[in-house]
Amino acid sequence: MNEELIYHQQLVPHSRTELVAVLRDQLSQHRFEHVLRVEQTAIKLAQQNNVNLEKASIAGLVHDYAKQRPDQDFITVIKDKQMDPELLNYGNAIWHGIVGAELIKTELGIWDEDILNAVRHHTTGATIMSKLEQVIYMADYIEPGRNFAGVQQARQVTNQSLQAGVSFQTKQTLQYLIGQNKAIYPKTIATYNAWVAVNGGN
Repeated sequence: MNEELIYHQQLVPHSRTELVAVLRDQLSQHRFEHVLRVEQTAIKLAQQNNVNLEKASIAGLVHDYAKQRPDQDFITVIKDKQMDPELLNYGNAIWHGIVGAELIKTELGIWDEDILNAVRHHTTGATIMSKLEQVIYMADYIEPGRNFAGVQQARQVTNQSLQAGVSFQTKQTLQYLIGQNKAIYPKTIATYNAWVAVNGGN
């Protein structure tokens, strides 16, 4: 399906083939194969949830565009664009989404805010997420290459309800971070409060 997708909506100044070529140059083979699987999963979830397929394809492909950039690239963008200085207390896991979206704008010419928000929030989530943001959040988590305890349940839950998948992932991610004694980005806690605590979880 994704190999046949032709971009018509002028959301990106590239064809899908050209965009894939850019990503192949930017990413390791392992990471490149991951983004292709995320795109495939995002398209399937988009079809199930009446989400724009082109946006799902583009966001799925570019969500990790900045994943392998040096830290200094992100620090420079945070300072030059006067982004929240709190970001400097975190690292690539947070930066490649939130700050990476700024690099996607300037380097790939993608300015659609729904696509950019899907990139920004694909690891942290957000209190309010569009259907596209939910699709990318879940596609990154459940793509076929993922193999961790609970991933099969996450796939089943998401196939039944995209929103329930978001709640499931958010709860599992927070539990993991706590279990690993890792710093938790405030937006991740806000996502938990909005998607899990308010609804009583799954």
